[in-house]
Formats: sequence, C-alpha cells, structure tokens
Amino acid sequence: MTTSTYTVRQVAGKFSLEYRAYLQNASGQVVSPFHDVPLFADEAAGVLNMVVEVPRFSNAKLEISKSELMNPIVQDVKKGALRFVKNCFPYHGYLWNYGAFPQTWESPAVLDHDTGLKGDNDPIDVIEIGSAVAKIGEVKQVKVLGALAMLDEGETDWKIIAIDVTDPLASQLNDSSDLERVCPGLVEATRRWFEVYKIPDGKPANSFAFNGEVKNKAFAMNVIRSVNQMWKELMTGKGAAEHSISIISRVSDNVDEAKIPKEGLALPDNSVSESVHTWAFIPPHH
Repeated sequence: MTTSTYTVRQVAGKFSLEYRAYLQNASGQVVSPFHDVPLFADEAAGVLNMVVEVPRFSNAKLEISKSELMNPIVQDVKKGALRFVKNCFPYHGYLWNYGAFPQTWESPAVLDHDTGLKGDNDPIDVIEIGSAVAKIGEVKQVKVLGALAMLDEGETDWKIIAIDVTDPLASQLNDSSDLERVCPGLVEATRRWFEVYKIPDGKPANSFAFNGEVKNKAFAMNVIRSVNQMWKELMTGKGAAEHSISIISRVSDNVDEAKIPKEGLALPDNSVSESVHTWAFIPPHH
C-alpha cells in the first residue's frame, strides 16, 4: 500500500482531550498504525513506512495510543493536562517530522544489548529530516540513515534518523556519514534538542549511549529488525495485557466497528495557551 492510500479519520478538534486521528485504508476501514501498516514499503530497496505523529515545528506531543482500539494518534496527557513540548531556544517545537515505525516495539522486558537498559514500551521513534512539513497520521516512505541511542530516565529510547525518499536531498543522503556534509549542523542540533527538551518541565537532561554518536545505517537497520521481532512476539499476546497494549488489528481480527468513532463534523482546533509559544532558555552547560 502506498502513502497516498492511507487517510485520516479525525474525531474532535485538535488540542482537546477527545482528539483522535485514526488511520484509514483505501476502503475507508480504520486500521492500526501500530500493527497494520507494514514496516517495509519495499524491503529490497530499503524503503520503510513511517507514521507521522508530530509535524515539524509543532509543539503538541502527539503519539500512537498503545492501549486504545485500533491505536489512534492522541495528544499525550499528564496529570489531566495536554502536553506540549517547550520551545528550547533557539528551537521551535520539534525540529523534524517525528513519528514511529509501525510493527516495532521496544520491549520493557528486554535489556538492549548496546545500552544495557530496558526498552521504553513504545514503537521505535523516527525523525524525518526532509524539508516538507508532514501531516498528522501521514504515512511517509523513508530510507534510514542512522540511529541515535537516547537514554531517557533509565530506558533505551532509540531515535532513527531517516529521510523521505521523495525529498530533494534524498539522493545525496545514504548513510550517517553523509549527514554532516549535506546537512551541516543537523546532528549537533538534534542531539542538543533531545538532551534538553525535558529540562523546562523540571526533568533532568537526557543522555546518550556511544557518547552521542549517530550509528550508521547498517547498525540502525539491525536495531529496527530487533524491535520488529519484539513486536512479532507482542502480537502473540506476550506482554500485551501486562503493558496495556491493544493488539487488535484489521489483518488478523474481527474488528467491532461499533466501537470505533465515526468521523464527526469538521471541528475547529481548540485554542492553546499563549504559554505554548514561550521561549525556554537553557544554560549551555546542560
């Protein structure tokens, strides 16, 4: 299935507790972005499908819901409040299109052999560094360039660096060694963003395995295949209940359509507090 055959069924306005973005196939059936979208768009060509959760330069912390039926994209909530990523000067929101690879899972029951820490219980994260600002729920076809091993509060949280295969720079970018030549400053800014983005919320700085080195494409693909295997084990039911994960998928299950909300009227986005646009200044020693 190509990128264009997926559409989004939106329920409620953005920036609300009720907001949901369900993924639909060409027949208008809701599918799971976690389980139904294939990891590979073209395995022989090294092209993978990425599900976009957060468009570049935006602040709302959107993510695939692991627990809800058909795994819609929702805005993360903490203590009853919608979460927005702070603007850590000089960055505004997320620096790239941010999302996940489908059919992957970083199991919290498995110690990563590279970091020695357990997985973060999520599909593996992807940052897509192309120029186009994506849409929530967009399925992009990307090629992998490298991997950054972020360590977040005692958990392994891999960040796979990729680029849309249709991006003008894609032909020049084939591995991590190309990044500094073609996109000077990108890796440094990416590392800094991940290091400090939680500090304004009172959290400690994040750290990295391998001294923050971006591992190459071959290394990244091995990580992806490993978390794809963890997902396959999850789909047998192993760990699903323990970690409150819905493993119902369009491919393998009879989905109760009555439990999936219909698309409502086109609702306007809810207003957000002006504080979402505030700069957070972080001392350079962090």
